[in-house]
Amino acid sequence: MKHFAFPLLFCLAAACPAAAENWAVGGYDVVAYSDRGHPVAGRSDIATLWNGKLWYFSSEENRARFEADPRGYAPAFDGLCPVGLSEGRQEAGDPDHFMVIGDRLYLMRSRNAEHRIRTRPRSILSRARKNWSGKR
Repeated sequence: MKHFAFPLLFCLAAACPAAAENWAVGGYDVVAYSDRGHPVAGRSDIATLWNGKLWYFSSEENRARFEADPRGYAPAFDGLCPVGLSEGRQEAGDPDHFMVIGDRLYLMRSRNAEHRIRTRPRSILSRARKNWSGKR
């Protein structure tokens, strides 16, 4: 990956809050969700650019794991809430409300959505997949 561009991107992010919109998963380390079971803030000095977003990590090891398989660690449904998708709506997931099912990270829109998917994960994910277009 192109690590040399990061110092410039970090300076821009600090100078312009709008640049934070380019942060994937709110700046949390997506690898840590599976390893630690809770959101872990990434460090600004350990990041990579993938799919037009800056992905932050809490360790060099996590960055390397992500870079080896970014699609395997990126949230399913591009971070949209599977409960909303199962009901025909495209709603952004919140990095503080999540589930790891199998080896996939799913972001939920709310605590209520997180509770709902815990009670019926297979049926919700099945309906979400049927409604998923792959594009926002």
